[in-house]
Amino acid sequence: MRFEFDPEKSRRLRENPRRGIGFEEAMEIFDHPYCLDRRSDLPEQYCAIGWVGQRLYSLVFEVREDEEGESYHLVTLWKSTREEKEFYAQNS
Repeated sequence: MRFEFDPEKSRRLRENPRRGIGFEEAMEIFDHPYCLDRRSDLPEQYCAIGWVGQRLYSLVFEVREDEEGESYHLVTLWKSTREEKEFYAQNS
């Protein structure tokens, strides 16, 4: 699985106390069981909810294709809300 993201945006997310991590750490979501929900149709985006360390995070990503195949373009992330935690508990 290939990941793509803006390194500058990742740095800003890590420095934001409400986010606390960058995309590099958030890729861990895909290493464990996680919940997936469709976020929007155009562009086609998904929201993955899963564990990074001891905390649940929500991560928006797009599936993209290029000459090397499929990749996940990471768009944004945040600490999961109460509703997202409940959704994760019901669907994982």
